Order: sequence, then structure tokens, then C-alpha cells
Amino acid sequence: MAATQQLYPAPFDAVAERYDESFTFSRIGQIQRNAVWRELSRAFRSGDRILEIGCGTGVDACFLGERGVRVVACDSSSQMIAVAEQRIQEKRLQKVVQPIRLAAEDIAALQTSERFDGAFSNFGALNCVKDLRKLSIDLGRMLKPGAHALLCWMGPCCLWEMIWYLSQRKANKAFRRFRREGVSASVGGGEFWVGYPKLRELERAFHSEFRLRMVRGIGVAVPPSYMESWAHSHARMLQLCAKADVVMGRVPAIRVLGDHVLLEFERKNTKLRSA
Repeated sequence: MAATQQLYPAPFDAVAERYDESFTFSRIGQIQRNAVWRELSRAFRSGDRILEIGCGTGVDACFLGERGVRVVACDSSSQMIAVAEQRIQEKRLQKVVQPIRLAAEDIAALQTSERFDGAFSNFGALNCVKDLRKLSIDLGRMLKPGAHALLCWMGPCCLWEMIWYLSQRKANKAFRRFRREGVSASVGGGEFWVGYPKLRELERAFHSEFRLRMVRGIGVAVPPSYMESWAHSHARMLQLCAKADVVMGRVPAIRVLGDHVLLEFERKNTKLRSA
């Protein structure tokens, strides 16, 4: 398998080496990731071949690989891919997890002889994609009819975020997710665009290729990762929030008020569009 090599502005290169320390292994990060892993374990089985978009440091890819799922893991950041490759080697998963430097916008460049059994993207990698309609078409071409795509987005309205930043008198950050035009974010000195599409906008963008089967809130009762200092000071409260999140993440109207929203789409059994 190969992909057309392209150069990408990858601001996450600057934070790749410390990403796991700041999020993956944080208390909040582990709780939110475990919630996503429960859904991945349900959706994908040993022997499946899936495409991961925005794999980061390869934590999710290795989780699936250890369960016999074959993963083609893509990310635009060369440094994230480097960390992922090291993790894959340490876990001896080279035969089932294949990392590739490729941006979400360019997945159509992925050259493969067979379509995937499913797809996955975690923790807002797709919030940086402006043309969601094109993404839907490109992804639809790569998946088998009936295949499931689990896509985890940063939600359009996070109650924790509003409370946290309003308490600090930072109204601009408290309500940033309401901006229809998206916002400019900065990581490691590099700037990039981030959008916060609403549920109906995502369903409409993917409608021609996919059916929406499930919606789960991730981080409704559990706060965003930048509140890790609060989590350390309120460990018992955090555990109660984690238990509440399991219930609140399934309640219509409430489930879209979290830090992230996990959508499960099913590829329609329709004739694939010509290139």
C-alpha cells in the first residue's frame, strides 16, 4: 500500500513528543479514551481491516491491533507518525498496524487494492477538515457497503468549557465553539483552523454515503483535558463524573453538550461514485 507523498503544515509536530504525557496518560484523557474504546471494541472485531484518520501517537491503533484488528493509521504530522512507529515496534504490532503520513483531506490518495471493513477517527482530528462533503465521498469510496465509521468530533457546545472559562473571565474562549466560521487555534507556535459542526450539519454532510446509526457524548460530565489540574484536586469527584458520563452520553439533547461527540455511521449499500 502506498500514498501520494505531499507536504503538510503540521503544527502538531511540535507537541508530538509530549502529547502522551499531557493527554493520553492524564486522568481525564484516560477516562475519555476508555469511553471511546468501549465503542471500538463493540464495532470492530479481530480480522477486520480499518482505516484510522488522524492516528496521532498510535495509541488507538495499537489498542485495536492488540485485539487482532488490522489498522492503516494515517496522520499529517511526521513527528506523530514517528512516535506511533516507535510504539508499534515496542508492542511488536508491525504486522497488523501500518502508519502512513497522510492528511485527512487527502485520504483519496491512499492506494489500496481492497476496500476497508471500517474507519475510525478520534478526538477532533476531523474538526480541522473544512470540506466535510468531500471527506464523506472519499471515505465512502474506501469502505465496503455496510462498513461502520466511528468518528469522534469536538462537540459544538461544551458546558464544562463555558463554565471553566467564564470563571476566568475569558468569554472569548468560553463561547468559541459557537462561531459558525470556526476559529484559529495555535499549537507549538503553528496556527490551524478548527470548526465545531453541529450534529445536523454532520448528518447532512455524510447523508449521501452514510446512515447515522449512533450518537454518544464523550466528556459530558467529565471535563476537557485542559482541566487536568482540577482533576488532580478532585479525584473522587472525577470518578463520579466518569460514571455519570456513561449515562449522560446517551441522553438526547444532553449528549451533544460534551467535550466530544462520537458518531457511528454505516456505509450505504449504494453504487460507488465514479472518480
